[in-house]
Amino acid sequence: MQHLDHFLGYPIPLFVKNLIIAVVAILAGLLLKFIIHKIFILLSRWWDFILIKSTIKHLRRPVAVFIPLLFLNFSLDVMQMPVTYRHPLDKALEIFLTAVFALILVRIINVLEDYFYFKYDLNKENNLKERKIRTQLQFVRKFIVSLIIIITAAIILLSFESMRKIGAGLLTGVGIGGIIIGFAAQKSLGNLLAGFQIAFTQPIRIDDVLIVEGEWGRVEEITLTYVVVSIWDQRRLILPITYFIEKPFQNWTRVSAELLGTVFLYLDYTVPIEPLRQEFSKLLNSNPLWDKRVNVVQVTDSTKDGAIEVRFLMSATNSSRAFDLRCNVREAMIGFIQTHYPESLPKKRLEFKDKFEGM
Repeated sequence: MQHLDHFLGYPIPLFVKNLIIAVVAILAGLLLKFIIHKIFILLSRWWDFILIKSTIKHLRRPVAVFIPLLFLNFSLDVMQMPVTYRHPLDKALEIFLTAVFALILVRIINVLEDYFYFKYDLNKENNLKERKIRTQLQFVRKFIVSLIIIITAAIILLSFESMRKIGAGLLTGVGIGGIIIGFAAQKSLGNLLAGFQIAFTQPIRIDDVLIVEGEWGRVEEITLTYVVVSIWDQRRLILPITYFIEKPFQNWTRVSAELLGTVFLYLDYTVPIEPLRQEFSKLLNSNPLWDKRVNVVQVTDSTKDGAIEVRFLMSATNSSRAFDLRCNVREAMIGFIQTHYPESLPKKRLEFKDKFEGM
């Protein structure tokens, strides 16, 4: 039996032996990764579950790198090499494994996010609960990902002896440094705390309808420092997250997406109100935008110009449908009055007196 250090009677160079061990370790890792991947593919065919599909999508590549690197790291114990070569190789593998493991943690968060997005779908008609959970989930995800990145960077830097010495030296000035950093980061910390407050008290949520800075729009994104509001004409309004703690704004979907819509028409005193009520009810009953909750016609004011204010009050499941419903009703009611009661449209009255009257 030949010795492991020899092949066909010839000694195997140490470098070649170590290279063979490394290649075998990497191939073993790739084989294990291939087996795990095939198992998940089979599971996805047998069981149509979002977690399995999302795991394949997000974790396939990081795991394909992590497992071979892990096997290679284990194989270093078998290799024979001088300390001058082993130490840099150990350090490089440690850094790569730490970085890839952090990436796997981030991708696991993405998998959980996909699951919650699937479970709490925003496309529901009444999606108040879904918007609450998504708002919290989005903020918590970004905070945890930032934390993972910071901790990973700290672990990698502190693994170097020179960095640890620098850190020990800086500890003597940590008091003054903390005060300086506190003043410098006051705004950022304020934004972070405001983000936590918004995520859990929820004055705004993802997909909420707001009137802010005189603009109508929906909350599209909430980050650690700012909020993106999608305006109705496809513009984006970017506001610091502290804005929603410090300044007033309108939230049309704070409790529910349901909304009341109004149409005001100014008509002559001669207009009969009951036919308007009947026509309004007929319009609402034939319109799919109406949610069948509110149907009211009232004379709410009379003006000095000889006109009355008639309010048509209706309801819809959300602000977009309410806006469209109001436009439809306004057009239809004006057409109805023009056809059936043209004499009741607003008019100016002038009174002339004969200058010879009373002579």
